Amino acid sequence: MTENKLPIRGIISFAAYILLYPIVLFSNAGTTRWGMAWAYLGISTLTTIGSRLLVHRKNPDLLRERGSAQSAKDVKVWDRKLVPIAAIYGPLAAMILAGVDFRYSWTDAIPLWGQVLALGVGTLGFIFSTWAMLENRFFSSMVRIQTERGHTVCKTGPYKIVRHPGYAGGLLWYLVTPLVLNSLWAYIPTLVALIASVIRTALEDKTLRAELPGYEEFTRETRYRLIPGIW
Repeated sequence: MTENKLPIRGIISFAAYILLYPIVLFSNAGTTRWGMAWAYLGISTLTTIGSRLLVHRKNPDLLRERGSAQSAKDVKVWDRKLVPIAAIYGPLAAMILAGVDFRYSWTDAIPLWGQVLALGVGTLGFIFSTWAMLENRFFSSMVRIQTERGHTVCKTGPYKIVRHPGYAGGLLWYLVTPLVLNSLWAYIPTLVALIASVIRTALEDKTLRAELPGYEEFTRETRYRLIPGIW
């Protein structure tokens, strides 16, 4: 593999991620005539692809890291267990329930303005996460100390606001998803994914404090982990 090429496994995983959720959502809904679902998927797809293109332009080595991180030997054991729950099974289950909910109208209609507002808030969360990814060239998809890449603490951009802006933005997107898709039942797996993400954030913070030089000092500069002024 040359330096300019991305790992094939990472490319396949990314393509599967983009395609899987629309298939699951619409197949369970039994129809593609669902305007807010198209809006949700459209923004999700555009922001996801757009963020990767921006990262590839600024830090192409980060995409290679993210694409191959799962096979790295120094990934924390607990992260291999939490990532599937937080990033795959939880969101996928939410798509299934939201689709079935739409088909059988389990949830009373949420006003359109509420769905649009939720989508707007979630988009801001996505943008916040993208900002973090662009700012931090060590924004790996798995928790590990990237010694071979000269891992250092990122203190700029959104990292002046919270220590884990990527998680903060992602959690905001998770929180609004059931509202955008008009499915309160989808909050069941969403909350499971949220809990797994929060636990992951706490363990990552503990790991960085113990193993990444300068991070302990950074925690005194940026006091809050996820929510500015609160936590």
